[in-house]
Amino acid sequence: MAQGVLEIDRVSKRYGDVVALRDMAFDVRAGELFGFVGSNGAGKTTTMRIALGVLAADAGEVRWNGAPVTLETRRRIGYMPEERGLYPKMKVLDQLVYLAELHGMSTDDAHRSAENWITRLGLRDRRGDEVQKLSLGNQQRVQLAAALVHEPDVLVLDEPFSGLDPVAVDVMSQVLRETAATGVPVVFSSHQLDLVERLCDRVGIVRGGSLVACGTVDELRSSGAVRLVVDAPGAPPGWADAVPGAHVVSVTGTRTVVELGPDADDQAVLRAALAVAPVREFTRQRPTLAELFRSVVTEEREA
Repeated sequence: MAQGVLEIDRVSKRYGDVVALRDMAFDVRAGELFGFVGSNGAGKTTTMRIALGVLAADAGEVRWNGAPVTLETRRRIGYMPEERGLYPKMKVLDQLVYLAELHGMSTDDAHRSAENWITRLGLRDRRGDEVQKLSLGNQQRVQLAAALVHEPDVLVLDEPFSGLDPVAVDVMSQVLRETAATGVPVVFSSHQLDLVERLCDRVGIVRGGSLVACGTVDELRSSGAVRLVVDAPGAPPGWADAVPGAHVVSVTGTRTVVELGPDADDQAVLRAALAVAPVREFTRQRPTLAELFRSVVTEEREA
């Protein structure tokens, strides 16, 4: 299987007066799971459709291994749309074989690959069923099989975990890990940020058609505002309100979470707590990916 890098290089797209993408730029490396997150309408699906050639960009370029993506390159991309793109009255096995043959596989190879993915995704008992008779979760599994059946060099998935039960989420997560481990770049969008945080090597956060943050989960969490957890039994309510640059995020029992502004001093918080009560805990708390995402969305709405 070919290994390489998928590059989205300063891609822009406009619909009349609406700017869907503005200089969108990131790459997905060989063997990498890349999470693509943002609020509805941020530009995730538009970016994916441009990468696949479904839409044309107004500016910028999509490259695979340093060369512009062509029709032949796109045949080697596995795509899972958010809206299911299956033939509802076609049987699962027949459909996967047909799609594999459309990508250039021989009939024998298409059958072998289809049977393999049917088994791996837990669909063996459903292989002869029409897609429309499957549950939504099983339809989602077939859609993933359709993206993988031709052994793609790149995998692009739009909301692959939508509507799945916990068991199906675990199955799909394992398949994505195994696919990336073979050297395939995998990019997927999702609103399930706990999954993104757990699965992805890197994450890109999209706002208003542009990438506003990109890095490993640890890098992104480290870039967030500093939060302190202070457990001071006996401290009076509002003890931290007078600390310059400090903002109280929450109070649970004797524990207070304080967020520091750019010029705030963590030692000033500790001194303020010690001045009123013994301190049992004083630790730094890194924001979750979900908290970072909410912060980005809030900034977008305020803008």
